[in-house]
Amino acid sequence: MQPEARGTRAPRETLLDVKDLVVSYGAIGALKGISLSVGKGEVVALIGANGAGKTSTLRAISGLVKPAKGAISWAGQDIIGLKANLVVAKGLAHAPEGRGIFPNLTVQENLDLGAWLRKDTAEIQKDLEKCFGLFPRLKERREQFAGTLSGGEQQMLAISRALMSKPTLLMLDEPSLGLAPQVTQTIFRILRDVNAAGMSILLVEQNAHLALGLANWAYVLETGTLVMQGTGQELLASEDIRKAYLGE
Repeated sequence: MQPEARGTRAPRETLLDVKDLVVSYGAIGALKGISLSVGKGEVVALIGANGAGKTSTLRAISGLVKPAKGAISWAGQDIIGLKANLVVAKGLAHAPEGRGIFPNLTVQENLDLGAWLRKDTAEIQKDLEKCFGLFPRLKERREQFAGTLSGGEQQMLAISRALMSKPTLLMLDEPSLGLAPQVTQTIFRILRDVNAAGMSILLVEQNAHLALGLANWAYVLETGTLVMQGTGQELLASEDIRKAYLGE
């Protein structure tokens, strides 16, 4: 069953198409047959309370969890069940909740690992400079151990490491978690710039106001089921969403 739609989605070329996805952990059903899509150049947000299944969705798409049922296609190709490194090689990068950086490696070494599957040395260097342009603090700290960075700097590193794989789709899980408001605003401004340069983004984010403000399209997930979808602005204007997720 499709979630309640609040508006009409603009025509676009579909890159990621998830249909009837079921994910379980033993007897616990994390996802109960959800369907969603991400188009070329879109920012798609997935919002919901803790435990709704948002992280499980990203983990299933990126090959970290094997779904029990359903289909995941990328640019028309079936990718369900692929190992995570093969998913990355197809152009999907995942910056996980908690950042997942390597604390005992330097900033530079973390970024090098992001480009591990690539062979285009000259382009890797260009992308490294792009990341340093987006996040100048990382350039200042490139020889510093990642574990000594502030929380905001670690999040910048996690995003940059994902970008170093040269993805077509950037998947982000709670990029603002634990960050000061000013740092969060900086992260979201940069995400807007990254999207404006043509990259598609699938965003899981606790700050529903920021997520919906950035999103072209958004889905609302409750206990493993999608219950609503619409443009970011339409969901921001929804009284139900404002009460449930915006504290109004």
